[in-house]
Amino acid sequence: METTDTPFEPPRRAPWWQIVAVGRNPKVTAIRLLVLVALVVFGFRYVVLPIRVTGISMEPTYPNGKKLYINELSLWRHPPQRGDILAIRTTGIHNLLLKRVIALPGEHVRIVRGQVLIDGEPLEEPYLHNPAPWNWPKDKAEEVMGPDEFLMIGDNRTMRVDEHEFGAAKRSKLVGRVLGGGAR
Repeated sequence: METTDTPFEPPRRAPWWQIVAVGRNPKVTAIRLLVLVALVVFGFRYVVLPIRVTGISMEPTYPNGKKLYINELSLWRHPPQRGDILAIRTTGIHNLLLKRVIALPGEHVRIVRGQVLIDGEPLEEPYLHNPAPWNWPKDKAEEVMGPDEFLMIGDNRTMRVDEHEFGAAKRSKLVGRVLGGGAR
């Protein structure tokens, strides 16, 4: 019997630059890359929404021009709470207002000389600095929030009442909470 001895060939090693760029197994790396890209696209399309503050209504908490991120899933697990800073959809996907939740559904609200009263009790707002002494609502004694309404107001209350964009927002218009930063 005759045996043929073939010389032992060590496995071919990939060049160092290929190992650094794509790893030892390019197929596994390609799959990981596709999964990562899908997660990032999904995350920034359906979970995290980047926005830029335009205007002074949320100063000093968020100054004009600050870039923020909104967590669109945050309201699914936990309903809006007083003090939360939320994005509100006004018209279209890119028109958002950034405001703070002041009153919850069913509450009676008044603003007398700059002091917010919820069901007749003063609301403590440590994030405010020198609120203007205006009253709201002017035409009636108080405003009552509906079963799915939240009163939303910006933190900069030094402006006159007619310079503000605020009021009741329906639950369906609330987009999500601001991620990190800012006072609560």
